[in-house]
Amino acid sequence: MKNISFKLNDIFDYIDKQVFDSYLDKIVPVEQKLDPEKNDWTGWYNLPEFYPNSDEFAKILETAKEIRSSGDYLVVIGIGGSYLGARAIIEALTMPFEHSKVIFAGYNLEPEYLDKLLKFLADKDFYINVISKSGTTIEPSVTFRFLKQLLEKKYNVQEVQKRIIATTDKSKGLLRELSNKNGYRTFIIPNNIGGRFSVLTPVGLLPIAVAGFDIRKLLEGAFVVQQESLIKDMDKNFVYQYVAVRDILYNNGKKIEILSSFNSSLRYFSEWWKQLFGESEGKDNKGLFPASTVFTTDLHSLGQWIQDGPRIIFETFLFVNQSNILNFPEDKENIDQLNYLKDFDVNEINKRAYLGTLQAHQDGGVPCLSFEIDKIDEFVLGELIYFFEKTTALNGYLLGVNPFNQPGVEAYKKNMFSY
Repeated sequence: MKNISFKLNDIFDYIDKQVFDSYLDKIVPVEQKLDPEKNDWTGWYNLPEFYPNSDEFAKILETAKEIRSSGDYLVVIGIGGSYLGARAIIEALTMPFEHSKVIFAGYNLEPEYLDKLLKFLADKDFYINVISKSGTTIEPSVTFRFLKQLLEKKYNVQEVQKRIIATTDKSKGLLRELSNKNGYRTFIIPNNIGGRFSVLTPVGLLPIAVAGFDIRKLLEGAFVVQQESLIKDMDKNFVYQYVAVRDILYNNGKKIEILSSFNSSLRYFSEWWKQLFGESEGKDNKGLFPASTVFTTDLHSLGQWIQDGPRIIFETFLFVNQSNILNFPEDKENIDQLNYLKDFDVNEINKRAYLGTLQAHQDGGVPCLSFEIDKIDEFVLGELIYFFEKTTALNGYLLGVNPFNQPGVEAYKKNMFSY
């Protein structure tokens, strides 16, 4: 990875190095299961290589340009993988306190949220991007009906057709049927890519482009990791290393992996990561529980549990080196006794907190891994996306589960209207 270093830290205090090295012989055969020609759910595997040159990619750029110039907002209606990837990237790249042109809806059933959204949009020019393969998922379907009717009150039929964009199945499903009947523009969710692996398809790329970010660089970053992850060498292949460590720690009794970042802009990246691993691995009473924290904030809450709670966890850190942004000011009175920090920029203070936390948690018996990142940009986020997509697929197969289905998600839906 070009702008990311992956560090194993003290991991060999917890796992046997010979066992770790032997995982090459376990991972390589499993990797063959990801061949898109042999697996109906791995269309994401080679996507960074060919998608930027496709007609649909050009159509995404053209549509995003139109929305940015003609509308105040794009409302993305989706839940789970239909919105988390795009939101993760947009939140990571949007400056704090900056206003985004993209609003997310349809990921809950909260009447207050929907009511306030309808009132907010009443006097705005907006487009809708409704995202669903089937068109039957209840949360986005409920939201879409309300927002569609609002559009129909505001605009004529031709303008409504222009302002509703459906990202859905190529040929089947209720949303495809509705789009064909009403003349909505559509983008395709490939049949061989599941929702949580879909951020590098129109599902994620259209909203990200509307938000003003470079989706070509996103795919370029993913392509770099796609190529690097094919190296059949445990010392050089960071994907293999992460997969091996996770599987060994799980087999040694660890039950929870905590993704800990020191940048609040990565909060939704952690949410995407939790869905990716949770839905992929949590089956047949197996799988690590994916949790997340944002430090230093959560050091004053969950930090106590991590430091002194049951030793069933390991921790993966994300730290971004954003130096020389803000130098700490000297104060003549120094009543707060902070002048000892006057030679530091704030990132250095944050880095000291990261290194101190890393050491404290290691000393407390927590195995720790680290991703140290030069900066947050589209390229780096593309690297991380592909890295975690491939690792969760490999880890799922090593667990002996299908990493591409989610049978447990349907249980609550069956129960909703049975009371």
